[in-house]
Amino acid sequence: MIECANKMDHFNEAIFGRLKEAANKVAESGREVIDLSLGSPDLPPAKIVRERLAEASLNPNQYGYTLGGIDRFNEAVAHYYARRSNVKLDPSSEVLLTMGSQEGLVHLPIAFCNEGDIVLTTNPAYVAYDQGIHLAGAKPYYMTLDENNGYLPNLSEIPEEVAQRAKLLILNLPGNPVPAMPTYEYFKQVIAFAKKYQILILHDAAYSEYYFTGENPMSFLEVEGAKDVGLEINSLSKSFSLAGARIAYIVGNKTAIHHFRQLKTNLDYGVFQPIQEAAIVALDHAEDITEKLRRVFKKRHQIMMEGLASIGWKAVPSQGGMFVWVKYPYEEATKDFAFRLIKEAGIVTVPGTEFGSEGEGYLRLALVQNEEKLQKAIDALRQFDSQYKERGDY
Repeated sequence: MIECANKMDHFNEAIFGRLKEAANKVAESGREVIDLSLGSPDLPPAKIVRERLAEASLNPNQYGYTLGGIDRFNEAVAHYYARRSNVKLDPSSEVLLTMGSQEGLVHLPIAFCNEGDIVLTTNPAYVAYDQGIHLAGAKPYYMTLDENNGYLPNLSEIPEEVAQRAKLLILNLPGNPVPAMPTYEYFKQVIAFAKKYQILILHDAAYSEYYFTGENPMSFLEVEGAKDVGLEINSLSKSFSLAGARIAYIVGNKTAIHHFRQLKTNLDYGVFQPIQEAAIVALDHAEDITEKLRRVFKKRHQIMMEGLASIGWKAVPSQGGMFVWVKYPYEEATKDFAFRLIKEAGIVTVPGTEFGSEGEGYLRLALVQNEEKLQKAIDALRQFDSQYKERGDY
C-alpha cells in the first residue's frame, strides 16, 4: 500500500481545477463564462521581449545548464532597481535568480527555519506562503488584515513570546488578495521590529508595477536598514507577462542570499538561457513596458470598482495590484457562493477562504479580462443580484 507523508495533509489540491470544471459545464450549455479567477496576465509580452526569446532559442549553444542567473541577468536586475527605486545592488552577491517567485517563496523557509520555528504571515495571504512554511516544518502565526489598520499587518499585536520565537516575517505590498499599499513609515516599523527580534524579512513585490496613481509603490529596500534584515522577491510573470517562462529574482541581504543560493544549488540547474535573455530585454525596457500595462489595468480597475459599488458590493479601496477584494452582501458560505456565481451568473471568482479563514464573505476578482468583458461581468452580477433579492436568498 502506498501512503503519502504526513506533511501532505497541508497540501490540498488547489481549487482552480474545480472552478474550471464548473465553468466548463456552464459554457457547454451555451452561456458565456467570464473567468476572473486565475491571476495570469492576459496581455502578451512586449514584442521586443518575444523577439529576443525567439532569436536566442535558435542559437544551438543556448541549451546547456545555466546553474543560476547569468551575469547580465543579475546586472539587469541591479540596473532596474537603481533606476526605479534608487537602490544600489551588487549583482554578484545581492541578486539571486529563482524559477518564478512561487519556487522562491516555497523553498526559502527551508533555508532559514528549523522544525517548530514560527513564521509570521497574514490572514488572508497568498497560498504559497503557507506551503513553504509547512514544507520547512515551521509553524505559521497569522496576522489579520483589517480595515482599522489599513489592511497592513499590525506588528504591535504580536505577542512577545511569539515574536521571540519568530525567524521569518513575510509581507506582500501591494498585496494578493488584499491590495494594500506600502508606506515608508510602515516599512520603518517593520525594520525596527526585525532588528529587535532578529527576524528575517521577506517582502513579496510581485505587483510593484501595478499602481494607478502617479507614484509607484516603494521597494522595501529603499528604506534605510532594510538590507540589514531583509530580502525582496519579484517576478517577471505579472509586470512583464512572462508567467509561463518562470523567471524571478530575490534581492537584498547578501548573507541571506548566500545561504539561499547554497540551498538552490542542490535544487535546480537554473533557468533556460533564452528566457534569461528575454528577461534582460524586459528589465532594460521596463519603463515603456510597464507604463502601457498600467494604462490598461487602471481602466480595468476603474470599471470593476465603480461597477461593484453600483450594485452594493463593498470592495476594499485600492490604488494598485491586479486584483479586487470584495465583500458580497449575502449570508452564504463563501465557497458555496462562488460556485453559485458560476452556475447562475457565469462569473468565475476565487472564494476568499482559499487565502485564509478571514476571507469568509469575500471574493477575489482578477483584472485579467478586457474592458468589454469586465463590463459584461458587472452587468451579469447586477442581474444576479436582482434575482437573488427577488428570491429572498439574503
